[in-house]
Amino acid sequence: MGSNPQKLKLLYLMQMMSEETDTEQGLTMGQILERLEMQGIHAERKSVYRDIETLRDFGFDIRSYQRAPVEYALSERDFTLSELELLIDTIQSTRFLTQRKSDSLVRSVKKLASANQRKLLDKRVHVDGRIKMQNESVFANVDRIHEAITRRKKVTFLYFKYDADKQKVYQRDGQRYEENPVHLVYSDGYYYLVAYNEKHESFPNYRVDRMDRIQISDEPVCRNERIANFCVEDLAGHAFGMYSGDKVNVTLLVDEEVMSSVIDRFGKDIHAFRLNDHQARVVVPVMKSRVFFGWLAQFGTAIRIEKPSKLAEEYVAYLRDIMQGYTVDAEGDALA
Repeated sequence: MGSNPQKLKLLYLMQMMSEETDTEQGLTMGQILERLEMQGIHAERKSVYRDIETLRDFGFDIRSYQRAPVEYALSERDFTLSELELLIDTIQSTRFLTQRKSDSLVRSVKKLASANQRKLLDKRVHVDGRIKMQNESVFANVDRIHEAITRRKKVTFLYFKYDADKQKVYQRDGQRYEENPVHLVYSDGYYYLVAYNEKHESFPNYRVDRMDRIQISDEPVCRNERIANFCVEDLAGHAFGMYSGDKVNVTLLVDEEVMSSVIDRFGKDIHAFRLNDHQARVVVPVMKSRVFFGWLAQFGTAIRIEKPSKLAEEYVAYLRDIMQGYTVDAEGDALA
């Protein structure tokens, strides 16, 4: 410690208020003086009172609680306990984070809480069975893509999927992709790069955690009216699992018992009209894909496609293909 520890008194006081106190538990004047003494700082009560007033003037909401004896505590914090729980739950349930990165972020969030609150967070926050990514490079990938978008440069990268042996298989025989980055989208627990492909005049998207060896090109991105008018909110609202497909206005017949699930997926601003005591007609725009069909299938006959009839026929064919892929023996066991 320096030659004049008294200059550090105010900082130590601010630290102990932030780390050790909240509305439920404060520090008595005796405890404050004892902690200062442990830092080699001898202080009188009157000087600590003045320091508390200084911190209040600076903006710290330090209050005195008439307990036995009186306690001093930082009342208003940047985040409430419930907000910290929400942040930690979100971090722990985010699949694109590796377990190591998730644990590191949780430790950082807990530093925003008092010591008493940290104990409550340890006891109350629990997210079980979350599958974590193994790719540590996802943060670097996101940063690099952001930089490319800011600099208006193209990106090149390798793209992979996993085979039956859980090994990486690079697409296009390991040839690099070159795309015009347009937006980064976070959907269903993953980051996606939405790009513009000049050759096909389309907007493909790529899972960022499956992009490898991303490089920022010296070549500037192309500019056209389609890119300028691209609406990422429109894409996120209509796509299922970020799978690309033709945009279709679909009329659905929805049983009232599953109406909440439809609102959860499409929002409350959907066009819905009651047909009878138990059913509604709902019109929503969707990106036609097998993922949309899979979403429908979970509801059985509680949600049915009314229009367009061609889409309903494609859905029936999708279900028929699934059924034909199964062979069941006399005992009801599926055969390969």
